[in-house]
Amino acid sequence: MSQQQKQEIDDLVATQTEGYTPGEKKDLSELKQLDANDESLNKWKASLGLDNAQVPFPEDTRSVIVHALILESAEKTIVMDVSTPEKIAQLKATPIVIKAGIDYSFIIEFYIQREVISGLKYLHQVKRKILTLERTEEMCGSFGPKLAKQQCRFPQNTAPSGFGSSGSYVIRSKFVDDDNNVHLDWTWTMEIKKNWA
Repeated sequence: MSQQQKQEIDDLVATQTEGYTPGEKKDLSELKQLDANDESLNKWKASLGLDNAQVPFPEDTRSVIVHALILESAEKTIVMDVSTPEKIAQLKATPIVIKAGIDYSFIIEFYIQREVISGLKYLHQVKRKILTLERTEEMCGSFGPKLAKQQCRFPQNTAPSGFGSSGSYVIRSKFVDDDNNVHLDWTWTMEIKKNWA
């Protein structure tokens, strides 16, 4: 199957910058030794936490562990736990209730361990029945391994409002990197109502 055929089947694919090819993957020890006398490169490596790289979840073989997707508004914060397959199944089965017309932002929380992950992106597609209403792609950036939870905040959005906006929406979310590794791909549901409850 060609890449184009795969993209037609899966319409939630990260865009590729024309002419850009991700660099060769290097492990942490190689990155630490790379151009050791280059001051600006050393600052970049320090910002990624390469000097104190630790593994928060040694028993977990993944490099990126997505913890939660948070919907934050002035009125309310909703934390959607996506840390286990059971929690993701619960999100899909139990809609998140959103008040019509509110302004909100998404925040994604995750852990990075064992290696530097470059070009993390969050993809998001909203459907109502069979109609795709919105597709969003947000760049998070590159992250090094840390014991602490890391996060990326996205620009503010406004929930649908007005006639016909109330009802159920299906959202597919995806967290990918420059090498097209899919770190998490999950579906959840959202209910737009006049009030929160």
